[in-house]
Amino acid sequence: MIKTADVVIIGGGISGCAIAYNLLKKGVKDVVVIEKAYLASGATGRCGAGIRQQWGTEMNCRISKLSSDFFENANEELDYDGDIEFKQGGYLIVSSTEKEHEQFKKNVTLQNSLGIQSKLLNLDEAREIVPFLNTEGLISATFHQKDGHLNPFHTTQAFANAAKRLGAHIYTYTEVMDIIVEGGRIVGVKTNKGDISTNIVVNAAGGYSQLIGNMVGLELPVFSERHQILVTEPVEPVLGPMVMSFSLNLYCQQVPHGSIIMGRGDEGEPRDLRITSGWHFLEEMTKTITKVLPPLKDVRLLRQWAGLYNMTPDRQPIYGPVDEVEGFYLAIGYSGHGFMFGPATGLLMAESILGEETTLPIDMLHLNRFKKGELIFEPSVV
Repeated sequence: MIKTADVVIIGGGISGCAIAYNLLKKGVKDVVVIEKAYLASGATGRCGAGIRQQWGTEMNCRISKLSSDFFENANEELDYDGDIEFKQGGYLIVSSTEKEHEQFKKNVTLQNSLGIQSKLLNLDEAREIVPFLNTEGLISATFHQKDGHLNPFHTTQAFANAAKRLGAHIYTYTEVMDIIVEGGRIVGVKTNKGDISTNIVVNAAGGYSQLIGNMVGLELPVFSERHQILVTEPVEPVLGPMVMSFSLNLYCQQVPHGSIIMGRGDEGEPRDLRITSGWHFLEEMTKTITKVLPPLKDVRLLRQWAGLYNMTPDRQPIYGPVDEVEGFYLAIGYSGHGFMFGPATGLLMAESILGEETTLPIDMLHLNRFKKGELIFEPSVV
């Protein structure tokens, strides 16, 4: 392990690896990524891996569009010898209440103004895209063809490989034990395999970001919440887009090898670090999804798993430095959407750390917004 670094990034998911890649690409020399297990072992590797540009706030639309544009050319940009498996089958998002239908109208207007070519559909048009969709109780839908799905392990590895070629030091199975702060500024990181002197630490620890914040004396306004996913046996291609509903609380998509992945939120989920699986989720998920997509009742389930959503009060991420500790940066609080924001996170955080003008204005995503009461709530989340 090296003894001195320009930047130490805590967390080896897509955010940490993308930040490292972008810093090195901009000329930073000694960049370290520390991951307590294997790369993408946390929220990145446990997510549903959906990629969408259909959001209800301008910032999330712009972040996701920037990321999606990158994903389209990521194999070439990152010179990856594998394939990140970006499948742009679209997202079909359905409404089941008049309030949601009216929100969809606003969402599509916003998205179109930002260059996202989403469409508001009636139910007949929705069934042209997903013929076995049960439209009983539904009102409308939106669709964007460029939304889709990709492989989180290959994508993270692609960023990591590219970062290593530029000189990154990536230490897996290495745990951060403490962060050393003197006189209000970062001076080093203690790990179970040695210490590193540095003046810049990036907290990209996902569900564990609160613990990292505590190491520098911060109580971050985030909490980690268990979210669960089911996956079926592989079947012949039957579902082109992701089918999602905010009001019905579901998402479902067929991945390239044929399995169907589905998930939902639950306010009763534990708000701690457990990633166990539960029967309640299994029961509620199957009940909900077979009502909307009836043929799935005949598909056999293979397994379920869980990961952590690192939640903020307004369901938007926290980016940038903190005022309380010089040299401490945050890339946390994605509220379940960190994977799809990965490329933008990497670029925006590198620009912020280097004091450059950021490609997108991210001042409104600073930690201080919670103290000032300047929250911007994202309405389009499961």
